[in-house]
Amino acid sequence: MDSLKTRYNPHEKFNVNCGLEAIHGKLYRRYHENTGKKHTRTAQVTGKHPSRPTLSPQGSGKPFNQKTKIMDQNNLLHLKQEMRTLGFREDLTVQMEKNMEANLPEFTLKDKVEGVKSELELNIYFRQSSQSEFYYLNKFEVLKAEERPLVQGETYRVSVDGASGQLVQNFETAFEAVGFFRAQGEPTTLAIAKGNDIQPLVTVRDGQVILIEKDFAKTFRSPEMPQTFWVDRGKGFAADQAVNLVEGRSVYRDDMLTQGGQEYKAWFKMDLDGPRDKYQNFTMNQYHDPSYGFNLSEVLDKFAIKELDSPKSREVLENALKNGDRAPATVEKDGQKIKVYIEAVPRYTQINMFTDQGKSEKREQFLKDPAKVKEMLQSKGKEKGASTEQGMGI
Repeated sequence: MDSLKTRYNPHEKFNVNCGLEAIHGKLYRRYHENTGKKHTRTAQVTGKHPSRPTLSPQGSGKPFNQKTKIMDQNNLLHLKQEMRTLGFREDLTVQMEKNMEANLPEFTLKDKVEGVKSELELNIYFRQSSQSEFYYLNKFEVLKAEERPLVQGETYRVSVDGASGQLVQNFETAFEAVGFFRAQGEPTTLAIAKGNDIQPLVTVRDGQVILIEKDFAKTFRSPEMPQTFWVDRGKGFAADQAVNLVEGRSVYRDDMLTQGGQEYKAWFKMDLDGPRDKYQNFTMNQYHDPSYGFNLSEVLDKFAIKELDSPKSREVLENALKNGDRAPATVEKDGQKIKVYIEAVPRYTQINMFTDQGKSEKREQFLKDPAKVKEMLQSKGKEKGASTEQGMGI
């Protein structure tokens, strides 16, 4: 954590998740628990049992009164707003409310989204404060969908038959389950479980690993690891931005703060070719605006893109690119108007173009000024070091 106290260095490599589990998790938990303490009061004593407080109707055993109900409603309203801000679907918010009404100490909401390159899964984590009725959301995960994704109510289950009996362990992700399975030296089975329904996937017999479910082979050989995104009271990377980062595109943030409270703007790109950090997340490269030198609007102006003729269409296009989307645009090719898809590439101060089938297009052919082709070719492939800073998103 000492590294977060260093002075701003625009050329320093930064892991955006470095220490954020400690920072966001503890700060967020402290905020909610203190809020819960502030609003929770000892239940009023009534009637024949002046020393016996009325218990919560959910059976939590916690004092319950009108003030507690108001606090819970405020908590629900805040979490609903956080879910909207982060871009999660409305039906997930409905599921969240039902789980809160059931007074579950913790729960996970799951979703699937269709990315440009693959289907991805989202795991959104909620936990109730140990000091109050208050729930908080401080992280969600994104991972590529597996060959056999879990459905509601299912878990990965590893059963180990040892001399002292059978050990059963449940996991939410294939990565955790496979890692635990491989670490066992005794007869072991990895399965998908839903209640009493058990579907074996892999087992160990006479020291040999036997794949029972062949469709699970790819996942077993190389299970996808989730990428964790930390949020603070609904602020952080939104769900669609997180998906875009996991798929390798760049996202623009104008709401960043250094540890010292200094505001800054930057493009972010996940280093998918680098090693994962101690939290098993890929690190982030940051390209600061304006010091790094990538001006999206100026780069777009070099190209004959129809959407740039209208201020409203330009705004839509630029906002989509800043969000990390592969955004549609109209250009001319061989005298015909065609649709291409554009990605922002701040690292090379450029944009990339693709056909609707995902095939790369040579962007030079769409320049307004043919004389700039030479300049474009000279800059092509030129790599800049990532301009980075130790900071915390707000």
